[in-house]
Amino acid sequence: MRVVIADDHPLFRDGLRALLEARGIDVVAEAKNGREAVEQAKRLTPDVVLMDLDMPELGGLDATRLIKADQPEVKVVILTASDDDADLFEAIKSGAQGYLFKNLDSAEFFRLLDGVAEGEPALTPALARKLLTEFARPPARAVVSTSEENSLTEREREVLNLLVQGVTSNRELAERLVVTENTVKYHLRNILDKLHVQNRAQVVAYAVRHGMIDTPGQDRS
Repeated sequence: MRVVIADDHPLFRDGLRALLEARGIDVVAEAKNGREAVEQAKRLTPDVVLMDLDMPELGGLDATRLIKADQPEVKVVILTASDDDADLFEAIKSGAQGYLFKNLDSAEFFRLLDGVAEGEPALTPALARKLLTEFARPPARAVVSTSEENSLTEREREVLNLLVQGVTSNRELAERLVVTENTVKYHLRNILDKLHVQNRAQVVAYAVRHGMIDTPGQDRS
């Protein structure tokens, strides 16, 4: 995995670099602000950008939007001290693959980072619940596109329902559906394309917001 670290605190960057390299992860560049992060991502095309939020010149959210607009294949994971729910929601809307706190246990951090390489969202269970709660607030099916919803196959709907239930790893999805992990990846790619979203976290947010699946207490009649 090739990683760019974007943070305006040199000591934090040094510590994170040492931690990542000790696990065999290649830190290809560092950036001290969002503008540098965008430039490094464009120049190096890393697998992942670990992005702080509050940085000079260009903040992490704006940098995330620019990177995802120009290089959708580059995964951005927010790594921050901010526990503001608005930052979490906006980060996912901006295309971030995950949202992690800087005080996260290192074992959990690397577990989630490993999942990012497989396209899984980097979210702790508590943050995933917040995300689901937030995007479930608008009235169900208020603005959903019928053509988009109807374009999903039955198998893709099964995958979508499992994602919303919190089953996000390729292995567990494959076990639940009794298919191979490659088949799971194929269905996930189709769902992303059909719903015009960039990652699994956005898939879940879209599905819940537009009432495409059954959530507890929701009446679809």
